[in-house]
Amino acid sequence: GPVQPQAAPTQSAQPAQPAPRNAREARKQAREAAKAAKAAQAKGAAAPAAATPPATAVALTAEQIVANSDANIARIKSELKLTPEQEKHWGLFSSAMHYLGQHGAERLELRKARAQRDPPDDIVEQMRNEAQFLYDRGADQRAVADAAEPLFATLDDKQKAIFVTEMVRLSTERGLD
Repeated sequence: GPVQPQAAPTQSAQPAQPAPRNAREARKQAREAAKAAKAAQAKGAAAPAAATPPATAVALTAEQIVANSDANIARIKSELKLTPEQEKHWGLFSSAMHYLGQHGAERLELRKARAQRDPPDDIVEQMRNEAQFLYDRGADQRAVADAAEPLFATLDDKQKAIFVTEMVRLSTERGLD
């Protein structure tokens, strides 16, 4: 019979998805694929696609990462429905989150450039660079935690639940949990 077009191998268990129009859609598709793979694994089904993230998960540019981070910050603020008193603490938290995203994007660009060198010019230098990357990432994360503390202390129970859910979700997306 006639040859039928096949779906991409990583999405054989689900209908093929259209190419994402922007960074937000790319991340959403990546999350949905990960959830589907996790669900299949929980049911005992073989899920080889779970080991290979969709190509869209690595296609984000530094600018898209920063834009996505800033969109997450705005969304969280909207969901929290802050009071004027709570707003006083939002600025520090928002700035820390922005810089976490911006610095992360900058570090990603550096890692991409370093990955192009094969083999690395100096393996010891590469190891030190990786250690510095982790140290800098930790310092940015610590700044977010320090800025979150006074804000979190002013939130009511409903807002705290929203905040916790959002921060855990962002950590999971970044592979930090």
